[in-house]
Amino acid sequence: MAYIGTKPTVGNFQICDAISVVNGQAAYTMQVGSVNVTPQSANHMIVSLNGTIQKPNSSYTVSGSTITFSSNLATGDVIDFIQILGDVLDLGVPSDATVTTAKLASNSVTYEKIGYNANQYRNIIINGDMNIAQRGTSFTGLTNGSSDYTVDRFKFNESGSMTSVFTFSQDTDVPSGQGFAKSLKIQNTTAGSGHNVVEAIQFIEAQNLQYLKFGTSSAENLTLSFWVKCSETGTGNVSIYNLDATRQIAKNYTINSANTWEKKTLSIPGDTSGSFNNDNGAGLGIYFALAASSGYNGGTPGSWGSYSDGLRGAGMTIDLTNSTSDNIYITGVQLEAGTTASDFEFLPVDVNLRRCQRYYFLKATHNRGGSGGSEDIGIGTYYTSSSMRANVAFPIEMRAKPSIDVATVSNGYLIRVNNTSDSFDNFTINNPSLTSTQIINASASGTQGQAGLLFSDNSSCFLAFDSEL
Repeated sequence: MAYIGTKPTVGNFQICDAISVVNGQAAYTMQVGSVNVTPQSANHMIVSLNGTIQKPNSSYTVSGSTITFSSNLATGDVIDFIQILGDVLDLGVPSDATVTTAKLASNSVTYEKIGYNANQYRNIIINGDMNIAQRGTSFTGLTNGSSDYTVDRFKFNESGSMTSVFTFSQDTDVPSGQGFAKSLKIQNTTAGSGHNVVEAIQFIEAQNLQYLKFGTSSAENLTLSFWVKCSETGTGNVSIYNLDATRQIAKNYTINSANTWEKKTLSIPGDTSGSFNNDNGAGLGIYFALAASSGYNGGTPGSWGSYSDGLRGAGMTIDLTNSTSDNIYITGVQLEAGTTASDFEFLPVDVNLRRCQRYYFLKATHNRGGSGGSEDIGIGTYYTSSSMRANVAFPIEMRAKPSIDVATVSNGYLIRVNNTSDSFDNFTINNPSLTSTQIINASASGTQGQAGLLFSDNSSCFLAFDSEL
């Protein structure tokens, strides 16, 4: 069947019919046969006048099917030819979720294209793959009165008079084929009651959240995704708490199959009513509820509002305090701006570790799975005959001036001076900054001005510096 209508010019090179010059006329209609031709622009044409190729938009312009020369033509001028080069084809914007990995060339997605910034990672959560565990790999006896950090950046928290006891540990049970090596295992070791709410929490530094534009009409939406495996089926709860504005939102997820890894994705609208302080304090808390009493599960999930105890476990039916068979595994925790969950942002282990060391830096590691031999801590000098001081530099600027976290072990820390080792116990911290500190033993005995090597030499030792939120 013959083509009906104007023949498309996309990619179709055409020569216009000969145009007769009219003395004193600059504008002419371009046609092929009896059909007007409409180039996309003057740049999509080659025009020859009197044997000379003309410059687009200078020697001539185009409007619709009309070409207008920059000056009137005269008798004797010849329009040799007008060649239409065809239009640019606009394919439009692909529909959501229609571009597959196979359509992308290798190495075509660069850090620049995805907005990578060495100081601003896509995942707001730190150590969401549970790979870093500076404090140790197992934390037992977590119960009433406990409020302890466990696997890096994740904290156990409870409210009430809980008689249940939990163990938080770094585990190798992970979802198959997803690239994860570690998970956070939360195990009930003593069944009990008396709790208000039991949670695993990560706090986010407020100055890292400014780009979310909370408290404005341009507040960014968030997406929280994570993998979970639970001994119970039912409804779980994650609440997001803006500590600076005392604003909160709760979201529910469903455990469909017991003891089975499942990925959960929660959409969190941007909050136009509560901003974050631009400081190094806790701006946002991510609360994974493990159990909640009636006073802590009566809220309504789904939208931002003022803080309420009832949102901490709103809508949840899972309760991990009832039996020593109760447990939950979590890994791949990712909180990001946008309305779609992207693949988990795996970071090199050194980058992941340095992000954690801003909040907790483990210097001497014996008690935390370090080497069995001695570990150098720093160079110390006798400030006086009874006071030894040593300097410790931090590998990365800490969030705030840290406190010291040390295992006191008799003769576990030694100072070697002139090939003789003396005890260096009872550490205190002196003049800490964000980048270094002094540690002092005020009960030393030596010669003022002498220097020596401070080291740990006992499997029960550890020395760390803490600036956690």
